[in-house]
Amino acid sequence: MTSTRLIHTVGVGAIEWLHAHREGFRLEPDVDPEVGFLDRFKPVGELALICKVLFREGVAGSRQAELARQLLDHAWRNTLDGGRLLLHGQRIEPLSPVPFEVYLPFKELGYSHTGLEEAVRLNHRLLSCAAYEARPVRRLGLSAFQRRFGLPPRPPEADVVGATWLGRTPEPWTVEGHIAYDITHTVFHLTDWGEKPEALPADIADYLALWLPVWLDDWLDLQRWDLLGELLVVDACLPRPSLDERAWEGFAAAQQPDGAMPAVRTMPQGEPDEVFDLVYHPTLVAAFASVLATSRALSRLATAPA
Repeated sequence: MTSTRLIHTVGVGAIEWLHAHREGFRLEPDVDPEVGFLDRFKPVGELALICKVLFREGVAGSRQAELARQLLDHAWRNTLDGGRLLLHGQRIEPLSPVPFEVYLPFKELGYSHTGLEEAVRLNHRLLSCAAYEARPVRRLGLSAFQRRFGLPPRPPEADVVGATWLGRTPEPWTVEGHIAYDITHTVFHLTDWGEKPEALPADIADYLALWLPVWLDDWLDLQRWDLLGELLVVDACLPRPSLDERAWEGFAAAQQPDGAMPAVRTMPQGEPDEVFDLVYHPTLVAAFASVLATSRALSRLATAPA
């Protein structure tokens, strides 16, 4: 089995880098809405999701937890202006689910904005909300977020799973990059980002237990670190994770001394903001994978025969 110390160290480095580069979580309030004001919300929402997992699993060291809380406070107060920019984004694009998706993990961590919550509940009552056209894995995620917010999912998650790629358990050799990301997010939504491995349907869990090791090998050989990290998260979401030693050692070796994780092969070059935009996601994924896998490894050690 992979060294728990190695897995944990990846997450420590990732959080250190994200904290040192927290100004990279920025918005562009003056951008023309036609070119995507809401695009810059995505990194902030992902940050909140990963920090929520970190606090939930309780395996982070005190410094790691402190840096994560500082990151969240910075994102909420400085980047989102206490949630006011989320409401502004909702008003610019009334039917976009993005402000709601970004807000939910902040709400679950104790941050709140009454005006945005009112807008979310209003939008949920609209026929247009249920008619919002989205790919099955996206629709599954929206339904899961509605449930977590306390709204009735439209449609129920059980009605969507079978329409996803993973829900149909197709020929495993047809997987390519876009499909692989759909696979990972289907698992994230079904398990509430690793909180409930038992919620993964048995046929999907068996399918992943059989084929995930092959995909891990493939993307390790291709040095697709961002996708490999997400697949390592999927492994940690399984009822019986493998904590694949070869994959974890390769993933850890790709991490830079400062904690950054390149998306593909080696670190990109360019202006700091450009590099941040290319690197923040694989580094967040590294923190996510590390926290969840560390938690699973420690649980396994705690239940191992003496």
